[in-house]
This record gives sequence, C-alpha cells and structure tokens, in this order.
Amino acid sequence: MNGGVQKVEQLYKKTHEVNMELQTLWVEHVLFTWQWWVGVSLTIFPWIIWVLLRKKESTMRFLSAGFFIMFISYWLDSLGVQLGFWYYQYAVIPFIPASIPWNTSLLPVFVMFLLQMKNTPNPYIKAFIFATISAFVAEPLAVWIKLYDPIKWKYLYSFPIYIVLFLISHYIYSRNSFQES
Repeated sequence: MNGGVQKVEQLYKKTHEVNMELQTLWVEHVLFTWQWWVGVSLTIFPWIIWVLLRKKESTMRFLSAGFFIMFISYWLDSLGVQLGFWYYQYAVIPFIPASIPWNTSLLPVFVMFLLQMKNTPNPYIKAFIFATISAFVAEPLAVWIKLYDPIKWKYLYSFPIYIVLFLISHYIYSRNSFQES
C-alpha cells in the first residue's frame, strides 16, 4: 500500500511540474495572441447578447438549463482532455484543461436561445439543430483557427452527445417547478 502512495506522490509532482511548464508556455506564447482574444470574446459577448435579448420572465428557467449545460459539458470536456482525446492550444485560462468559451458561454447560451425560440416547438428538431451546428460547424471552425485539436476524436462522436445534452436541458427548462405558486 505504501508503494502506491509513493507512486501517487511522484505522479503528483510530475503533474505539478508539467502544469508549471504549461503556465510558463501560456504566458509566453498564448496570452494576448489573437486566438486568446477570440477565446475571451467568445466567453463574454454571447452572455452580453443573451442578457439583452433573453425573455426576461423566464430567466431562471433558462439559467437552470444553461448551468446544466455548463456543468456537464465542462465535466465531459475535462474528461476528454485527460483521456487524451483532444486538447486546447490557446486556453483562455491556463489552469483549466477544458475550453472556457465553449463550456461556459457558447454551448449554454446557444441552448438558451434555442429554448427561447417558439417558432420551432419540437425539442427534437432543436436538439438536431444544436447538435449539427455544434458538432459540424463550430468544432471544425475551432480546429481551423487552431483553438482545438481533436487528436482521437471525430466530430460525429459529439453529435449524439449534443442531442442528449439539449434534450436534458429542455427537460430541465420545461419542468413545472418553475410555475408560480
């Protein structure tokens, strides 16, 4: 048992060294690049647009669904990075392995806008739209501008995950617990 504890300690030290090296690399080669500014903009501007255009009487419904998307997508994204499926070349913050713009802004705000759309009431159609744009437009665009490198991941793998995420967020959004008493 003691050998396992020592091995964990050695791996922790290696991880810490790599993280410090990554932080130095980030400060010297990522911070304030145009890709970094794109990431910062994609983190801030969707929320500004959402605050201005949201259906104000449903704010808590939207935020509940949006925070669900944030939490789950961040968790899945971190898992994918740690399993070596992909990595981010121009992280907004060097200490977080997942994509801040993608998980905390683009995905949740996109979901909240789709939930707000009443002209397409079928959640399956919205889920398909969300999954198609996220997997086959946004991910390739992120690869093209070198924000994201899918080492062992195909866009098609993301498609069903996005559908399920949207449908669960729709379920959260449409619960009766939001009705006034």
